[in-house]
Amino acid sequence: MGWWPFRKKRSLHSEPHVRSSKMWIQDLREICEKSFDNREAGQLEVESIRVKWQKAFSEKEVDEALLEGLERRAMMLLGAGDPEWSHLLDDEDFWKAGWGSKVDD
Repeated sequence: MGWWPFRKKRSLHSEPHVRSSKMWIQDLREICEKSFDNREAGQLEVESIRVKWQKAFSEKEVDEALLEGLERRAMMLLGAGDPEWSHLLDDEDFWKAGWGSKVDD
C-alpha cells in the first residue's frame, strides 16, 4: 500500500552509524558498574571493550581524541586496585566527556 501519506521512503544504509563519545563512555561505565564488587571481572570487560573501540578507530568511526580519552580511562581502571576501582566508579568527573584532556606541566 504505497498510498499511505505518512510513510517516508528512507534508505537504511545511507550513512554509517557513528557512536558519540558519550555513548562509548556510557558503555565503559556500565560494564564497570556491573562488576563494581568484582574488580578483576570488570577489568577483563574493560579489555574486551578496548578491542571494540580500537577496531572502531581503525575503521575511522572513532577519532583520535576520543580514543586517547578512552585509553586514559582504561589504563586507570586496569591499573586500579580494589579501593581505587571503587573510587573511580564513584567519581562523576571521571566519566564526563573531556575528562583528562588538560595536559599537566
